[in-house]
Amino acid sequence: QVQLVESGGGLVQPGGSLRLSCAASGITFSLYVMGWYRQAPGKQRELVATITGGSSTNYADSVKGRFTISRDNAKNTGYLQMNSLKPEDTAVYYCNCLLGKFEYWGQGTQVTVSS
Repeated sequence: QVQLVESGGGLVQPGGSLRLSCAASGITFSLYVMGWYRQAPGKQRELVATITGGSSTNYADSVKGRFTISRDNAKNTGYLQMNSLKPEDTAVYYCNCLLGKFEYWGQGTQVTVSS
């Protein structure tokens, strides 16, 4: 059974930092492209960042220079380091793993940026 479990969300003040984790089980994690997506209230889910098994990365323009995606294939875990957080980063953040027709999602973790 495939499971993606996110952790690390919470409430942070503007300008603060959070690190999200995504622990994968039931898949050969290193073969999958891992991504982080987010969905704010009333908005569509949007791509935040992706990383291939070989650690090539891609970022949404809105987070470039502030967020860093990474992975540890030996631990079957992916990460999203979020710095200089803004109120507009408030959303539920979802982990995604994709390999061809096989796609899996985590349950999401809430990130709230507010003073």
